[in-house]
Amino acid sequence: MKVKACGLSPLDFKLIQEVGIQRDFIPVGREVAGVVLQVGPKVTFFQPEDEVVGVLPLDSPCSGLCEVIDIDEYYLVQKPEKLSSLCAAGALRDGICAYTALHTHAHMAAGHTLLVMDGSSPFGLMCVQLACYHGVKVLTTSHSPQKQAFLEQLRPSVARVIPVHNGSSDLLSVVLEETGGLGVDIVVDSGVCLHGDEEEEEDIKLLPHKHDIISVLGVGGHWVTSHKNLQLDPPDCRLLHLKCASVSFLNPEVWTTSSAQQGRYLHILKDIVEKMSAGVLRPQMEEAVPLYEATVAMETIQRHPKKKAVVQL
Repeated sequence: MKVKACGLSPLDFKLIQEVGIQRDFIPVGREVAGVVLQVGPKVTFFQPEDEVVGVLPLDSPCSGLCEVIDIDEYYLVQKPEKLSSLCAAGALRDGICAYTALHTHAHMAAGHTLLVMDGSSPFGLMCVQLACYHGVKVLTTSHSPQKQAFLEQLRPSVARVIPVHNGSSDLLSVVLEETGGLGVDIVVDSGVCLHGDEEEEEDIKLLPHKHDIISVLGVGGHWVTSHKNLQLDPPDCRLLHLKCASVSFLNPEVWTTSSAQQGRYLHILKDIVEKMSAGVLRPQMEEAVPLYEATVAMETIQRHPKKKAVVQL
């Protein structure tokens, strides 16, 4: 396929090592959108000239920054006409994360209550929009007055935006007030503060403490965490046990590292691009970066993993 745009995401070198990939070169810009140039004799899904979008596997010999790449048809889906290549490539990863968190792990359903940490981040916004579409009551936290204003003007609207930037957020009391004292069905975090250290970076200070998250969960609740090295102490586990609650780890790479649920993965990809095309999911896109600035953009993203960039080829 000829690549028109690719999304840049931070590389997790430890994960790459742990899944046994030993390569001199690791592919970057793996979320790709483009046009099929040529197909092999056994390809059944696509024809030349089809517009497609997908994610390259971790061990792909090609990077999304190549002009033309070889890719297995089972990693791609058709791109709707109305959806731009830039939007598809830039938001695909967050869409996959949101679907994995809310559908695969938390089995979200209408009438549930969801708490999304940092709802204005690219991943948080996808979770908020997807949950609102499915009739879920959404609460979210904001990390600055600007982000709070942005979240409050979202349509369909969220039930409550809880500011945590002024350091005086009483997350538990607000959540209990909103849920009639029952707690939420689902919590999706964007990282967790494990210890109450005072000398922490500003970003980490805004993260919720693990005990706060467990406290806001209702009976039978699901906590979906992005924290790779989460440590739960016996009192935390005891509280989870009392609530009959569960913890799930969010690792979107699992879809391309195992073919166990390939069909479900392709359904998720198809649904994401269709919902973006229909305006249900409306990502806040960064301005596209030209190819010659891709190295600088990638270095920035590696240092600040919550930032996003999309490269136009």
